[in-house]
Amino acid sequence: QVQLVESGGGLVQAGGSLRLSCAASIRTSSTTAMGWFRQAPGKEREFVGAVSWSTGVTFYADSVKGRFTISRDNAKITVYLQMNSLKPEDTAVYYCAAGPILYVSDYGRPTTYDYWGQGTQVTVSS
Repeated sequence: QVQLVESGGGLVQAGGSLRLSCAASIRTSSTTAMGWFRQAPGKEREFVGAVSWSTGVTFYADSVKGRFTISRDNAKITVYLQMNSLKPEDTAVYYCAAGPILYVSDYGRPTTYDYWGQGTQVTVSS
């Protein structure tokens, strides 16, 4: 069983930065990719970005491109989400997820991830 533990959320002013971390308990053949999603009150969970464990290739939602960066530390089995130039509309609960992603088209789909963290709140004030 893979467990994901997120940390790093908090309150920040618009234009500020935060870095989220997601530590996995183990890495298996069923966790080829790690993704970040977010969910604001009253809205559906949306894709933020993802990274392939093996290649390091990253994918981002258009809304965060150029502002957010995903990186990974294979030795620590940890993925990071560096968030810069934060906007009030980035306010949400952020979740990391792990899954056996095989196709590029699957990276942005929550249903293709098998394991989820507990979520961490990010609040951006204007």
